[in-house]
Amino acid sequence: MTNAIRLRNVNLHYASVAFRERSLKSLFATWFSQSRTKRDLTDIHALKDITVHVKQGERIGLLGHNGAGKSSFLKMVAGLYPISSGSRDVRGTIRSMLDLSLGFEPDATGRENILYRGLLLGLSPRAMRSMEAEIVEFADLGEFIDYPLKTYSVGMQVRLAFAISTSVGGDILLLDEVVGAGDARFMGKARARIMNLVEQSEIMILASHDLTTLRQLCQRGLVLADGHIVLDAPIERAIEFYEEKFSK
Repeated sequence: MTNAIRLRNVNLHYASVAFRERSLKSLFATWFSQSRTKRDLTDIHALKDITVHVKQGERIGLLGHNGAGKSSFLKMVAGLYPISSGSRDVRGTIRSMLDLSLGFEPDATGRENILYRGLLLGLSPRAMRSMEAEIVEFADLGEFIDYPLKTYSVGMQVRLAFAISTSVGGDILLLDEVVGAGDARFMGKARARIMNLVEQSEIMILASHDLTTLRQLCQRGLVLADGHIVLDAPIERAIEFYEEKFSK
């Protein structure tokens, strides 16, 4: 099967409560609460009439200001957000490194969160147990792996989430500037692992504000604004357009 992504006239709405909640437990509790307010049910029109075809071998860069729709685009492709209308056809298994904090439970230990995160990524408990030792070694958290996540620093949480997400296989790599904390040694390991993932992937989509990285890793650029794709072009032209229209 040839890996590909085909989106036709895709629209994405989601409730504002889903945008605010940070853990699965709190999100489900709010959804099923009898005391939800009308404000909780307000829809956000995050993506508007998105049509794009990504072929096997392509490296795509997403450009746009915060709120333009880059993260929503990636989560929609990953299947985390169901589309409201249009068609979404994704052929190939997905490895997503998006919101690293999503699915973490602060009262559970790091080791327990490995299981929770794996379930969110669609893996079985047995599969996660088989990968646990490698994940623990890469995260290098020492005895803290058996401490509640709420005792972790931000950098420690990022290390654990990164170790989990990059241990899961897939043909389509989705990246959203995930590595922003950690000591120098870990950052070195993380960059090396990301480059290896990029080389192994059949399709890559990277959302980033780092134009140098986009030039290095991508051949094609999608510029988003207010949920629309306003330009689909070779990466250099996409960067020039973004700088002209949105960087002043």
